[in-house]
Amino acid sequence: MYIRELSLRDYRSWPECEIALQPGITLFVGRNGFGKTNIVEAIGYVAHLSSHRVAHDAPLVRQGQSNARISATVVNEGRELTAHLLINPHSANKAQINRTKLASPRELMGVVRTVLFCPEDLSLIRGEPAERRRYIDTIVCTRKPRLSGVKADYDKVLRQRSSLLKSAGQRLKRGYGADDGALATLDVWDCQLAQLGAELIHARLKVLAELEPVLKKAYHTIAPESRPASIKYRSTVPCCAEDPTAEVEVLEASMLAQLGYMRSKEIDRGMSLVGPHRDDLDVMLGSTLTKGFASHGETWSMVLSLRFAEFELLRIDGTDPVLILDDVFSELDQRRRERLVAMTENVEQVLITAAVDGDLPENLAASVTHRFTVDVQETPEGRVSVFAS
Repeated sequence: MYIRELSLRDYRSWPECEIALQPGITLFVGRNGFGKTNIVEAIGYVAHLSSHRVAHDAPLVRQGQSNARISATVVNEGRELTAHLLINPHSANKAQINRTKLASPRELMGVVRTVLFCPEDLSLIRGEPAERRRYIDTIVCTRKPRLSGVKADYDKVLRQRSSLLKSAGQRLKRGYGADDGALATLDVWDCQLAQLGAELIHARLKVLAELEPVLKKAYHTIAPESRPASIKYRSTVPCCAEDPTAEVEVLEASMLAQLGYMRSKEIDRGMSLVGPHRDDLDVMLGSTLTKGFASHGETWSMVLSLRFAEFELLRIDGTDPVLILDDVFSELDQRRRERLVAMTENVEQVLITAAVDGDLPENLAASVTHRFTVDVQETPEGRVSVFAS
């Protein structure tokens, strides 16, 4: 898979951006703050319907504008599709493929596939469990776009159930009995949460079973002198620890039982304590957690390995995703820079951003097929990004 053409309108610092791309390695060079990362962020947004830099859409729309547009034309095994996405920060986003309007932007999932390396990836190791859940869910939803709908439904049920837990706790404190209607409704939400949660956990476990051997190999390639890498799923659903290969029905029954067991504590705390939204990934070096114990070099090696494992897993499905390296060379020592470049060989399309040429390893220069220099220009509407002539 490769992106043949990218078009942006009012996306962050770009009033207009039209780029023709091709297979191989494309380089975007520009000082920090000039807008080079905005280009690859837009590509990632079309692929995953989310940004790796912000949680909400408002910052993606250029200041003073009401919406932004991203269009990406993708060639995949000879078939060409154009994904269009209109970002409306104050209303629902709209999407279409070629000239066909889609009922939901989620239907774009799978049209563009990307794997992104960026400095923020350190949070995969050092950050909160939500970062690691997002990592595994991105792989799950990219490989099986239908599961993005399952996750969205789970999140919706979770919000409604958590709201009910809060109101139930308040009513109990005011003297209402446990048979109050608000409390009795929890049984219905428990069933829905367990059904959707079990499907999501099952998908995560299946992906991890495939991911772990690829991760071991990638880490050994990047840091052959270090301890072996591994990754385990840590769940609030008891049967996951007993049988990581459990079927959906077993997971659902186990989660439902645990919800019943934890109900009084959940009501007391006013939140849902059981389910995939509370689970985590234990990323290990030898028998030690990487988080809190690994050196800076080991941490970066693990981050690179996680991303390459993600890439290889998507490649197994039959097509190379677009590989994006966003300003990562400046974070790595020379040895890791060169090994990272070596691992990009035979990838159909690689997009790289860098602030200065000095950040780039020597073994990259001969492989670059095209280079864009990103600059800025002062206008009456403020500073905007442009390509240097």
